[in-house]
Amino acid sequence: MKNVTLRVWRQKNAGSQGRFVEYEVKDASDRMSFLEMLDVLNERLVKQGEEPIAFDSDCREGICGACSCVINGKAHGPEKRVTTCQTYMRSFKDGEVITVEPFRAKAFPLIKDLVVDRSALDLIIQAGGYISVNAGSAPEANTVQLRKYHSDLAMDAASCIGCGACVASCKNASASLFVAAKVAHLNLLPQGAPEKDPRVLGMVQAMDEAGFGACTATGSCEAVCPKGISMSFISRMNTDFITAGLKLRVHAPRV
Repeated sequence: MKNVTLRVWRQKNAGSQGRFVEYEVKDASDRMSFLEMLDVLNERLVKQGEEPIAFDSDCREGICGACSCVINGKAHGPEKRVTTCQTYMRSFKDGEVITVEPFRAKAFPLIKDLVVDRSALDLIIQAGGYISVNAGSAPEANTVQLRKYHSDLAMDAASCIGCGACVASCKNASASLFVAAKVAHLNLLPQGAPEKDPRVLGMVQAMDEAGFGACTATGSCEAVCPKGISMSFISRMNTDFITAGLKLRVHAPRV
Protein backbone atom coordinates (compact mmCIF):
# COMPACT_ATOMS: atom_id res chain seq x y z
CA MET A 1 0.00 0.00 0.00
CA LYS A 2 1.23 3.48 -0.78
CA ASN A 3 0.19 7.11 -0.73
CA VAL A 4 0.69 9.29 -3.81
CA THR A 5 -0.18 12.78 -4.94
CA LEU A 6 -1.79 13.14 -8.36
CA ARG A 7 -1.38 16.32 -10.39
CA VAL A 8 -4.16 15.89 -12.94
CA TRP A 9 -4.90 18.17 -15.89
CA ARG A 10 -8.47 19.41 -15.54
CA GLN A 11 -10.14 21.24 -18.41
CA LYS A 12 -13.89 21.49 -18.97
CA ASN A 13 -13.64 21.68 -22.76
CA ALA A 14 -11.36 22.83 -25.57
CA GLY A 15 -12.54 26.42 -25.23
CA SER A 16 -11.92 26.76 -21.49
CA GLN A 17 -8.75 27.37 -19.50
CA GLY A 18 -7.12 24.23 -18.13
CA ARG A 19 -4.94 23.74 -15.06
CA PHE A 20 -3.35 21.05 -12.91
CA VAL A 21 -5.28 20.05 -9.79
CA GLU A 22 -3.72 18.00 -6.98
CA TYR A 23 -5.42 15.04 -5.33
CA GLU A 24 -4.18 12.87 -2.49
CA VAL A 25 -4.62 9.13 -3.00
CA LYS A 26 -4.05 7.03 0.09
CA ASP A 27 -3.60 3.29 0.58
CA ALA A 28 -3.32 2.47 -3.13
CA SER A 29 -2.54 -1.21 -3.60
CA ASP A 30 0.47 -2.17 -5.73
CA ARG A 31 -1.87 -4.54 -7.56
CA MET A 32 -4.12 -1.69 -8.70
CA SER A 33 -3.84 -0.65 -12.31
CA PHE A 34 -3.46 3.08 -12.89
CA LEU A 35 -7.03 3.26 -14.18
CA GLU A 36 -8.37 1.37 -11.18
CA MET A 37 -6.68 3.93 -8.98
CA LEU A 38 -8.41 6.70 -10.97
CA ASP A 39 -11.72 4.84 -10.54
CA VAL A 40 -11.27 4.86 -6.76
CA LEU A 41 -10.39 8.54 -6.82
CA ASN A 42 -13.44 9.33 -8.96
CA GLU A 43 -15.73 7.46 -6.58
CA ARG A 44 -14.45 9.66 -3.78
CA LEU A 45 -14.90 12.82 -5.84
CA VAL A 46 -18.50 11.89 -6.70
CA LYS A 47 -19.30 11.25 -3.03
CA GLN A 48 -17.86 14.68 -2.23
CA GLY A 49 -20.04 16.29 -4.88
CA GLU A 50 -17.10 17.09 -7.15
CA GLU A 51 -16.74 16.53 -10.88
CA PRO A 52 -14.97 13.20 -11.59
CA ILE A 53 -11.88 13.11 -13.78
CA ALA A 54 -12.75 12.32 -17.39
CA PHE A 55 -10.53 9.71 -19.03
CA ASP A 56 -10.94 7.15 -21.82
CA SER A 57 -10.94 3.39 -21.36
CA ASP A 58 -12.55 0.34 -22.91
CA CYS A 59 -10.98 -3.11 -22.91
CA ARG A 60 -8.48 -2.48 -20.09
CA GLU A 61 -6.40 -5.31 -21.50
CA GLY A 62 -3.92 -3.40 -23.66
CA ILE A 63 -5.84 -4.11 -26.85
CA CYS A 64 -7.90 -1.05 -27.79
CA GLY A 65 -5.52 1.81 -26.95
CA ALA A 66 -8.36 4.03 -25.71
CA CYS A 67 -6.84 4.59 -22.27
CA SER A 68 -4.01 6.75 -23.56
CA CYS A 69 -2.63 9.54 -21.39
CA VAL A 70 0.76 10.97 -20.41
CA ILE A 71 2.11 9.99 -16.99
CA ASN A 72 5.12 11.85 -15.63
CA GLY A 73 5.94 13.10 -19.10
CA LYS A 74 5.82 9.71 -20.83
CA ALA A 75 2.99 8.33 -22.93
CA HIS A 76 1.36 5.42 -21.06
CA GLY A 77 3.68 5.79 -18.08
CA PRO A 78 7.09 4.62 -16.88
CA GLU A 79 7.03 1.00 -18.04
CA LYS A 80 7.93 -0.21 -21.53
CA ARG A 81 5.57 -1.90 -23.98
CA VAL A 82 2.43 -1.41 -21.91
CA THR A 83 -0.64 0.78 -22.22
CA THR A 84 -1.96 3.04 -19.46
CA CYS A 85 -4.40 0.34 -18.32
CA GLN A 86 -1.47 -2.09 -17.98
CA THR A 87 0.50 0.33 -15.81
CA TYR A 88 0.29 -0.67 -12.14
CA MET A 89 0.77 1.30 -8.97
CA ARG A 90 3.79 -0.86 -8.11
CA SER A 91 5.63 1.21 -10.74
CA PHE A 92 5.49 4.27 -8.46
CA LYS A 93 7.12 5.06 -5.13
CA ASP A 94 5.35 5.78 -1.86
CA GLY A 95 4.88 9.54 -1.54
CA GLU A 96 5.58 10.17 -5.23
CA VAL A 97 3.97 13.08 -7.08
CA ILE A 98 2.48 11.75 -10.33
CA THR A 99 1.61 14.17 -13.11
CA VAL A 100 -1.16 13.04 -15.45
CA GLU A 101 -2.09 14.92 -18.60
CA PRO A 102 -3.73 14.28 -21.98
CA PHE A 103 -1.99 13.59 -25.26
CA ARG A 104 -1.07 16.97 -26.69
CA ALA A 105 -1.09 17.36 -30.47
CA LYS A 106 -2.77 19.69 -32.93
CA ALA A 107 -4.46 16.70 -34.58
CA PHE A 108 -5.77 15.49 -31.18
CA PRO A 109 -8.06 18.32 -29.98
CA LEU A 110 -8.93 18.10 -26.31
CA ILE A 111 -12.48 17.11 -25.35
CA LYS A 112 -12.30 17.16 -21.55
CA ASP A 113 -9.63 16.58 -18.88
CA LEU A 114 -7.60 13.59 -20.13
CA VAL A 115 -9.83 12.84 -23.13
CA VAL A 116 -8.78 13.88 -26.63
CA ASP A 117 -10.36 13.37 -30.05
CA ARG A 118 -8.20 10.92 -32.01
CA SER A 119 -10.57 10.56 -34.95
CA ALA A 120 -7.81 11.93 -37.20
CA LEU A 121 -6.33 8.43 -37.07
CA ASP A 122 -9.64 7.06 -38.36
CA LEU A 123 -9.49 9.46 -41.31
CA ILE A 124 -6.09 8.03 -42.23
CA ILE A 125 -7.48 4.49 -42.16
CA GLN A 126 -10.40 5.58 -44.33
CA ALA A 127 -7.91 6.88 -46.89
CA GLY A 128 -6.50 3.42 -47.60
CA GLY A 129 -6.08 1.21 -44.56
CA TYR A 130 -8.20 -1.58 -45.96
CA ILE A 131 -8.48 -4.08 -48.84
CA SER A 132 -11.43 -3.35 -51.10
CA VAL A 133 -10.90 -6.15 -53.64
CA ASN A 134 -12.82 -9.39 -53.19
CA ALA A 135 -10.29 -11.68 -51.57
CA GLY A 136 -12.71 -14.59 -51.32
CA SER A 137 -12.68 -17.09 -48.48
CA ALA A 138 -9.53 -17.79 -46.50
CA PRO A 139 -7.19 -19.87 -48.69
CA GLU A 140 -5.09 -22.76 -47.46
CA ALA A 141 -2.07 -21.08 -45.87
CA ASN A 142 0.44 -23.36 -47.58
CA THR A 143 -0.84 -22.32 -51.02
CA VAL A 144 -0.03 -18.63 -50.47
CA GLN A 145 3.41 -17.79 -51.82
CA LEU A 146 4.70 -15.59 -49.01
CA ARG A 147 8.05 -15.66 -47.27
CA LYS A 148 7.85 -16.18 -43.51
CA TYR A 149 10.01 -13.10 -43.07
CA HIS A 150 7.34 -10.97 -44.73
CA SER A 151 4.46 -12.64 -42.90
CA ASP A 152 6.23 -12.01 -39.59
CA LEU A 153 6.80 -8.37 -40.54
CA ALA A 154 3.14 -7.99 -41.47
CA MET A 155 2.10 -9.43 -38.11
CA ASP A 156 4.45 -7.06 -36.28
CA ALA A 157 2.95 -4.08 -38.12
CA ALA A 158 -0.61 -5.31 -37.58
CA SER A 159 -0.08 -5.27 -33.81
CA CYS A 160 -0.49 -1.46 -33.83
CA ILE A 161 -3.53 -0.57 -31.69
CA GLY A 162 -3.78 3.06 -32.84
CA CYS A 163 -3.35 4.51 -29.35
CA GLY A 164 -1.50 7.60 -30.59
CA ALA A 165 1.42 7.35 -28.16
CA CYS A 166 3.81 7.82 -31.08
CA VAL A 167 2.13 11.16 -31.85
CA ALA A 168 2.15 12.31 -28.22
CA SER A 169 5.85 11.53 -27.75
CA CYS A 170 7.08 13.09 -31.00
CA LYS A 171 8.31 16.68 -30.82
CA ASN A 172 6.64 17.24 -34.20
CA ALA A 173 3.46 15.31 -33.30
CA SER A 174 4.09 13.01 -36.26
CA ALA A 175 1.87 10.01 -36.94
CA SER A 176 4.44 8.37 -39.21
CA LEU A 177 4.86 5.23 -37.11
CA PHE A 178 1.10 4.66 -36.98
CA VAL A 179 0.70 5.22 -40.73
CA ALA A 180 3.77 3.14 -41.56
CA ALA A 181 2.43 0.22 -39.54
CA LYS A 182 -1.01 0.40 -41.14
CA VAL A 183 0.52 0.67 -44.63
CA ALA A 184 2.99 -2.15 -44.09
CA HIS A 185 0.70 -4.78 -42.65
CA LEU A 186 -1.35 -4.67 -45.87
CA ASN A 187 1.37 -3.88 -48.41
CA LEU A 188 3.45 -6.86 -47.28
CA LEU A 189 0.65 -9.31 -48.04
CA PRO A 190 -0.41 -10.59 -51.48
CA GLN A 191 -4.01 -9.53 -50.81
CA GLY A 192 -2.88 -5.94 -50.35
CA ALA A 193 -0.63 -5.77 -53.41
CA PRO A 194 -3.24 -4.56 -55.97
CA GLU A 195 -3.87 -1.35 -54.00
CA LYS A 196 -0.35 -0.87 -52.68
CA ASP A 197 0.43 2.40 -54.48
CA PRO A 198 -2.86 4.29 -53.97
CA ARG A 199 -2.90 3.08 -50.37
CA VAL A 200 0.39 4.62 -49.34
CA LEU A 201 -0.22 7.81 -51.33
CA GLY A 202 -3.69 8.27 -49.88
CA MET A 203 -2.78 7.54 -46.28
CA VAL A 204 0.27 9.81 -46.27
CA GLN A 205 -1.79 12.59 -47.82
CA ALA A 206 -4.51 12.10 -45.19
CA MET A 207 -1.87 12.25 -42.46
CA ASP A 208 -0.59 15.58 -43.76
CA GLU A 209 -4.08 17.02 -44.16
CA ALA A 210 -5.01 16.02 -40.60
CA GLY A 211 -2.31 18.31 -39.22
CA PHE A 212 0.28 15.81 -38.03
CA GLY A 213 3.91 16.95 -38.14
CA ALA A 214 6.78 15.57 -40.15
CA CYS A 215 9.01 12.72 -39.00
CA THR A 216 12.58 13.67 -38.08
CA ALA A 217 13.57 10.17 -36.93
CA THR A 218 14.22 10.88 -33.26
CA GLY A 219 13.05 7.40 -32.26
CA SER A 220 10.73 8.66 -29.53
CA CYS A 221 7.79 6.91 -31.22
CA GLU A 222 9.35 3.46 -31.05
CA ALA A 223 10.45 4.07 -27.45
CA VAL A 224 6.88 4.54 -26.18
CA CYS A 225 4.97 2.21 -28.51
CA PRO A 226 3.15 -0.31 -26.30
CA LYS A 227 3.58 -2.96 -28.98
CA GLY A 228 7.24 -2.21 -29.67
CA ILE A 229 6.72 -1.45 -33.36
CA SER A 230 10.01 -0.62 -35.03
CA MET A 231 10.54 2.73 -36.71
CA SER A 232 12.12 0.77 -39.59
CA PHE A 233 8.56 0.58 -40.90
CA ILE A 234 8.77 4.33 -41.51
CA SER A 235 11.68 3.75 -43.89
CA ARG A 236 9.65 1.07 -45.65
CA MET A 237 6.69 3.46 -45.96
CA ASN A 238 8.91 6.22 -47.37
CA THR A 239 10.28 3.80 -49.96
CA ASP A 240 6.77 2.72 -50.95
CA PHE A 241 5.65 6.35 -51.09
CA ILE A 242 8.52 7.46 -53.34
CA THR A 243 8.08 4.44 -55.61
CA ALA A 244 4.33 5.04 -55.93
CA GLY A 245 4.94 8.71 -56.69
CA LEU A 246 7.40 7.90 -59.45
CA LYS A 247 4.96 5.42 -60.99
CA LEU A 248 2.26 8.08 -60.94
CA ARG A 249 4.50 10.51 -62.80
CA VAL A 250 5.52 7.91 -65.37
CA HIS A 251 1.95 6.88 -66.14
CA ALA A 252 0.42 10.35 -65.93
CA PRO A 253 -1.25 11.42 -69.20
CA ARG A 254 0.59 14.03 -71.23
CA VAL A 255 -1.08 17.40 -71.70
